[in-house]
Amino acid sequence: MDSNTKIERQIKELIAEHKLLHEQIEGLELKNNAFEILNIKRLKKRKLIIKDKISYLESLLHPDIIA
Repeated sequence: MDSNTKIERQIKELIAEHKLLHEQIEGLELKNNAFEILNIKRLKKRKLIIKDKISYLESLLHPDIIA
């Protein structure tokens, strides 16, 4: 398996995790209590980290070439 295939697989896994976190956050936002607010903040932070990882991996696959 070449490095691009590994990166693409990682991206797919991260996208799936990002989607799952989004769904969990939406469910918790409906409950709207103090404990859930802390949980939501934690999940949103994790979601942002995943988004950054996805962006980084995509940049490895498709680097910007400035000439």
